[in-house]
Amino acid sequence: MSAGSLIIVAAPSGAGKTTLVRMLMERDPRVQLSISCTTRAPRPGEQDGREYHFIDVASFVAMRDRGEFVEWAEVHGNFYATSRLWLEQQVAAGQEILLEIDWQGAQQVKRLFPEATSIFILPPSTAELEHRLRGRGQDSEEIIQRRLTGALDEMRHVKEFDFVIINNDLQAAFNDLLAAVNCSRLRFSLQLARHPDVFRFLESN
Repeated sequence: MSAGSLIIVAAPSGAGKTTLVRMLMERDPRVQLSISCTTRAPRPGEQDGREYHFIDVASFVAMRDRGEFVEWAEVHGNFYATSRLWLEQQVAAGQEILLEIDWQGAQQVKRLFPEATSIFILPPSTAELEHRLRGRGQDSEEIIQRRLTGALDEMRHVKEFDFVIINNDLQAAFNDLLAAVNCSRLRFSLQLARHPDVFRFLESN
């Protein structure tokens, strides 16, 4: 039984997932962010090895075909994936790893790590989601419409997740995220693995 754990956070583009995850990482040093591989180009301010491992399509396909990813998905024409070996090593070492992925990736991770905690972040409405996407000022109208269509498809999978956070107010949503993470730490399997001495009484029963 491993003392490590996985926390999955998914959301449609524009729901505030990246901001909330960043706030969690700043507040809770026990959580380590999993860095995904992607074939998309870096956005302004992003650095290779910090936000993502940026690789070309040929390298991505070769790694995928060798079975090196625990999950992978194509999102808006780009590939994203998480290293399976790295996750297994981190969990075995007792680390808490947070994966910021989409619903497809969440399904794949849960198949290999069924005890992973999954959290979905929703916008308060589709109108607010569109407002946030347009407020970025980075994307063309075509990309915005594609993201809105994709967001609706993603949100239909919300029922597959353990926890759902509606991000209407950023601070309230962060408090909810922190509560969900803390709740995940209280599962019996994790408590037993992390505090075996407390449960010695079970050995005689």
